[in-house]
Amino acid sequence: MSNLYQVLLYSCLFTSIFSLLLALIACARVGKVISSTEGLDWSSVANITGDIATVKKTIQTLNNRMNGMHSPKLQEQELMLQLLNNQPKQQVNGKLTGG
Repeated sequence: MSNLYQVLLYSCLFTSIFSLLLALIACARVGKVISSTEGLDWSSVANITGDIATVKKTIQTLNNRMNGMHSPKLQEQELMLQLLNNQPKQQVNGKLTGG
């Protein structure tokens, strides 16, 4: 029974030290974020938000254009239909007439 208590004691010790290290790392990261955003005011935040929205809209437009490159164009479809409709038609007597 003594070995079981020692295993539990050491596992609790290891878990608590590991948790303390994770908490210290989290505190350091939060401190870094706070120090990096210390000089921001609301107008700067608004400008950054506007810039992000502009970049997002530009990326969406570019993606839409790239997706449109692979789909058939309406003008190409209309041109093909016109070519098919303007092909010479055959009359009953065998003579060809233009469209």
